[in-house]
Amino acid sequence: MSSKSSQLQELLEPSVTALGLELWGVEYASQGRHSTLRVYIENTDREAGISVDDCARVSHQVSGILDVEDPIAGEYRLEVSSPGMERPLYTLEQFAQYVGHPMKIRLRMAFEGRRKFEGVFKGIENDDELVLEVEGEEYLLPFEWLDKANLVAVFE
Repeated sequence: MSSKSSQLQELLEPSVTALGLELWGVEYASQGRHSTLRVYIENTDREAGISVDDCARVSHQVSGILDVEDPIAGEYRLEVSSPGMERPLYTLEQFAQYVGHPMKIRLRMAFEGRRKFEGVFKGIENDDELVLEVEGEEYLLPFEWLDKANLVAVFE
């Protein structure tokens, strides 16, 4: 997670929690004049899911905070949604919930000659290494090198 995303996560988390929801993650992508702030929310009761009304409430609350605090220079688009089936993962705690699930991981720098991995998540070792089984081979990927990680939806 970028430092800007971490800063925004800290700023927004208390207000999302106050609405009875969980702030799953924040992504800030600055592309010149077309920046986007994505806020992923989760219901504390996972079975209940996220409704359009939940997104609207969070969007209204977050917009007010961002207007007052003004942490983003220039214009940006705010998107609020559920993390979905192919949810992005940001923290070790989130990874720990998905042991045995298929996922895609992209690193900021090459590990054993590659940056992209897709396989089954096996767990966390040494407090900060992600264990991913790819085609029968296990990789210990440094969490600090993580650029992006998403679950892979499986339809049976």
